[in-house]
Order: sequence, then structure tokens, then C-alpha cells
Amino acid sequence: MRGKTHCLEVWGEFACFTRPEMKVERYSYPVITPSAARGIYDAIYWKKSHGFYWQIEKIEILAPPRYIALRRNEVKDKAPSERTVLGWRDGKVPIEPIWADGGRDLLGSDQKGRTQRQTMALKDVRYRLHAHLRFREDASEAQTYDAQFERRASHGKCFYQPYLGCREFPAYFELLDAGIEHAPPYTFNLDIGWMLYDVFDLHQANDSHALAKVSLFQARVTNGVMPIPLFDDPIVRKVEEIIHA
Repeated sequence: MRGKTHCLEVWGEFACFTRPEMKVERYSYPVITPSAARGIYDAIYWKKSHGFYWQIEKIEILAPPRYIALRRNEVKDKAPSERTVLGWRDGKVPIEPIWADGGRDLLGSDQKGRTQRQTMALKDVRYRLHAHLRFREDASEAQTYDAQFERRASHGKCFYQPYLGCREFPAYFELLDAGIEHAPPYTFNLDIGWMLYDVFDLHQANDSHALAKVSLFQARVTNGVMPIPLFDDPIVRKVEEIIHA
């Protein structure tokens, strides 16, 4: 079961949709991935432990892909978990800062807490996204959820700031009428090859305990439009299928 199609126009100054095969330096796909597009919808409307997920239908590219090289200082340590932060708040465990820099006296070695990394990002991106709510089981409240999304998106509301691949690259959005014709996308054709589809199993609720499970698909842009197959479509290759192929 599914909800109605919702259309968003999203844009931003910078974006980086990192190719998973680039382990150290970030290198962006030329266009937004379905996973990143789903994340924008999730930022606007998502309910924890509810039986639906956002299914991206197609992505229209409204501006030509343009790369920009960025060199940034990145902190090596990972952000603490929610459980750790709550322990700090309640005074149960001592607060341990993440060091962005420091010498032997602070870190116990000459190794700094940050490192310089190169990023090949995109600049001045603009997309038109089409997606619908797909229900895992009960779809009786589909109209209610659709109305709630439209109300939030039309007023620019979101649970957290949507972003374009990296949290430091904010995404701005506008709800469009999916039933009318809009300006045509930027006309270009590109065979991207294998692209990351998602990093979770969308058949399961993606809460704080969700396990990562990578899926891929063969992406192609035709006349500025990249169609996205359903997650259930056999052409979307799940990681366990690829390993055993």
C-alpha cells in the first residue's frame, strides 16, 4: 500500500553524496542518491516505530553537476551515542571531550585529534524530488499522514535541518504541486553505473537500533531525470545478494 506522490524542490550551496568505495577521501556522486533524498523527506516528516518509509520515485536534476574541491579539518573521533550523552547529563559518567587538536600532554601522544581530508563536493545543486509513503502493513491512516506531511512541508517545518549528504551542507526545500507541470529539468544524459540505493533495510523500522544493510542499483540519467525503482524491485541489489552472486 502507498500514499500519494509528494514533490519537493530542494537546493543548496554545497552537497556531497559520497561514493562508498572512497574509503578516505570523500568523492561525491554527480547527483543526489535515493538514500539522501529519502533523508530529506524524513527530516520533514517521520514517525518512530511506524510502519512506513519514504519511497523515492524519481529525481529531476534542475542544475548541471559541478564539482568543487574542498580541504577540511575533520575530527577523528566519533560523536558519542545518545546513551553516553544522557549519562553525562545525569552525572553518572564523567564528560569526555572530543579533542579537535592537542599534543602529547592532552592526548598522550603527538597524534592530533583532527586530520585534513580532501572532499570533491558539488556546488549550487538543485533537484526536484518525487516520493510517496509506502506502508509495510496497515495503510488505514495514509490520508492522515499525507495531510500532515503537506501541512508541515508547506510551512517549511522540519524535525531537523535537511542536508545534502553531509550535515554541514544544509538543504532548503519548497513543496510543489505534484499534479501540475513544472519547468523541464536540465537536459543531460549520464550513465552513472552502480549507485548507492540505501544503507538500511527499508522493510524494517529504521529506529536507533536499525542495522546497516547496503543496497545498490544501476543509475542512469535520461534528459535530466533519474527514475528510481521500488526497493522491492529485483533490480535493486541487496548486499547479501551481491555477496552470494
